[in-house]
Amino acid sequence: MLNGATFLRRELMIRLVRAFDAGTLQEEIDQIAITLRPKGSEPSRCCIYHDRAVIKYRLMALLGVTVEEETDEAKALSAYCAEKFANGGVNHVNRQVDALIATSPLSVCGPACSGCPDAKVVSTPNCRGCFARPCVYNCPKKAIEVVNGRSVIDPAKCIKCGKCITACPYHAIVKTTVPCEEACPVGAIRKNERGVAEIDFRKCIFCGKCFNACPFGAVMERSQLLDVLAAMKRGERLVAMVAPAAERQFPGTIEQLLTACSKAGFADVIEVALGAEKTTEHETAEFIERMEKNPKTFMTTSCCPAFVNLVAKHLPDLLEHVSLTPSPMVYAREIVKEKDPDAKTVFIGPCVAKRSEARRKAVDFVLSFEELGAILAGRKVDVLSCTPWPVARPANPTARNFARSCGVTEAVLAEATAKIPGFKLNAKQINGIDRKSCTMLKLYASGKLPANFLEVMACSGGCVNGPCSLT
Repeated sequence: MLNGATFLRRELMIRLVRAFDAGTLQEEIDQIAITLRPKGSEPSRCCIYHDRAVIKYRLMALLGVTVEEETDEAKALSAYCAEKFANGGVNHVNRQVDALIATSPLSVCGPACSGCPDAKVVSTPNCRGCFARPCVYNCPKKAIEVVNGRSVIDPAKCIKCGKCITACPYHAIVKTTVPCEEACPVGAIRKNERGVAEIDFRKCIFCGKCFNACPFGAVMERSQLLDVLAAMKRGERLVAMVAPAAERQFPGTIEQLLTACSKAGFADVIEVALGAEKTTEHETAEFIERMEKNPKTFMTTSCCPAFVNLVAKHLPDLLEHVSLTPSPMVYAREIVKEKDPDAKTVFIGPCVAKRSEARRKAVDFVLSFEELGAILAGRKVDVLSCTPWPVARPANPTARNFARSCGVTEAVLAEATAKIPGFKLNAKQINGIDRKSCTMLKLYASGKLPANFLEVMACSGGCVNGPCSLT
């Protein structure tokens, strides 16, 4: 969903691409915040200087440096640029900070965080103090009383069950939330003693829900945009691996988008859906083998890295049920390396968690659809005007559908049915990871919910609704 925070993030990406291509990034980068928030302009926060500080940290994230790694507040962005390009355009791991922070794809910008008040249920001035008083009668903890003709809620007694909210005929009772905390399915983000949000990277599964939820854009990604641009400038062979979720994210067809990637500077392109075909083949074979050994067991999919992180960090009882089959990204990398061993791979998709998976699976770079969009816009590549890329063989439709909820299930079912006539799959889906679905996963792990094949997607609707989607 487009909003002010998203608009600014994309604007900064495009400015960086254009300045990099013009060879003026190091000279211009410290002026971007001043250009966007000149003296006398209307500030978004308390003052333009606060706005400029936030823009600086956003630009740091786009350079691949997180707020948590900052050791000198007076250090200019141009200095970060100089260090980056002295290192060949790649950020080196900061050994002065915790390894979890230094390798995390997410960061929180303290100056951007509004320090939202704690979640609570409150009665608003819309309350009419009605005779029926359904809020009072429906509260299980007797936390509500009417004072001077208006309901008052005792926060010490309130358990935030929401029964009063449902009961009120005037919609006078509301629940305030802390959006990032509300969105996180594992309680990995909380306010510190200063009231500023912090991510506990030991718990974080990098699903990106806090990134999407924060209305102030305080949660940021550690970008590899400049790393990719620098590698292109050095003449390295970069192969764009475009995720199946790209369908309808950009105008035109997938084949036209592949051509646009080539025009934007990639040496070659590949559909990750071709890797999805291999994932389908191997995951189906693994599933059949598991069922033959133990018909009473079940297997979950392994394509979603946020789900894999969830199991590793929070649901160890489910670990033995997770498929060992690599994700489509990993198989796509294998296809690229078989053709061109010296090429560097760039996965392009809508996922934050793919950045963490890429580190483990030797994928060189990860770009979001937003970052690819910034490259195309910065280099004035129009997807609709591109001729379709001459693919040797289009990916199977079921593989291209991997990015949608139930897509993996449908692909495995089609593969299994082709091998075993009359095959029946007792499949279930977890369509989006939240606190409720985490509880359901525990029930599957304990055998209290029936299924033999469980597809899990962190994002509701599938990867097509990933946190870094364009639409």
